[in-house]
Formats: sequence, structure tokens, C-alpha cells
Amino acid sequence: MIATQPKPQSPPIAPTQMLLSGIAWETFQGLIQDLASQPGRRLTYDDGALEIWMPLPPHERYKKFLARLVEILTEELDLEICSLGSCTWNRRDLAKGVEADECYYIQNESVIRGRMEIDLEVDPPPDVAIEVDITSLSIPRLPIYGALGVPEVWRFDGERLAFLSLVAGEYGAVERSLALPGVKPGDLMMLLGQVSEMGETSWAKFVRRWVRENL
Repeated sequence: MIATQPKPQSPPIAPTQMLLSGIAWETFQGLIQDLASQPGRRLTYDDGALEIWMPLPPHERYKKFLARLVEILTEELDLEICSLGSCTWNRRDLAKGVEADECYYIQNESVIRGRMEIDLEVDPPPDVAIEVDITSLSIPRLPIYGALGVPEVWRFDGERLAFLSLVAGEYGAVERSLALPGVKPGDLMMLLGQVSEMGETSWAKFVRRWVRENL
């Protein structure tokens, strides 16, 4: 299911982007380490193609609002969660890597609880990834999430929120979250629509009240 909200009056400015080709896996891994001290720069890698980009405030605000929704929902629904933020997920055997905007273990939280290192060749991928897609990136990111086996992606393009479920290697929109039972895109769009009307602390309290009354 896809939920919509009114189009913003001014479109966000595209972030700085750089697309490189013929990049070795070892170079990609080295850049992950080198850029760790430079927060804000993001990497996407697909079979030798590497995109480096730097999101601007609209992207970061949306991802934080969506992250707070997930965290409030899991607290109020009494679900254990492991939050891994914009962690880089990659597999050498697939020659693919992506930095999620936000990602969470929910169903598989107990599997990786307390772990500081996760290897996607043997461990399950995050149960949910949040993808704020309000810019035109050169490397499609959904196919990379699919190759890595991420079962659910929440994709927000600044106007619409879609819950996408992975089936037979392809993502399709669903009416309710698989990871958070009962949660629908329209509910979250309604809650997101309130954030501009109040301060973030008041908004978080509003979200908690709504969850307690409706879920």
C-alpha cells in the first residue's frame, strides 16, 4: 500500500554526488573505513560502480522522523529491536553494498543481540530498512536490498510512503508492515503530517498517544 501527502512547495536541492566505475571491492571497503570519520557521506556499490553522495537536511529530517516512528512503535507494541542506523551492508560474493538510511532487526533481534559484527553471508539481514528517496541517484538501491535479502523496505519519496515486501527477489507494495503488525503506510503519513505543526517532543508524545489508542 502507498500513502501520499501534499507535494512540498519547494523541491529539495539535490545533494553532491559522484559516480565512479571500475572500482575494486577492496577500494570500496577501504573507502568505508576512510569515510567513517566524515559523517554524512554515503556509499552505494554495485559490481564495480560506486556512488558517493551527501544528503542534505530534507533527507536527514525525513529519515529521523521515520526512525522515531519505528522506535516509538516498537516500544509501545513491546517489541524488542536492534537499531543499526545507517550501517553499511555488503556481500563480497554479490559485489554489492548499500548504506541504509535507517535499519532495524525486529523478528531476528534475538539472533544478533549483543553482536558487534554481522556477516550477511551467514547472518540474516535487517528485517526493515528505511529508504528516503527524494533525490535522483544513479545506482538503483532497491535491487541491492533485494540481493542482500532485506525482507521489508519502507520507501519515502517526499510525497508518498510505501511498504515494500520482498517476494521471489522482487519488491511489491503491501498494505501493512510485516515487521510491525497492524501498521499501515497511511497511518504513518498521517503522523508525519503532524510533525510540522508542533515541536518534535510534543509530536513524539502525540505519536505515543495515537499508538496506544489505535494499535
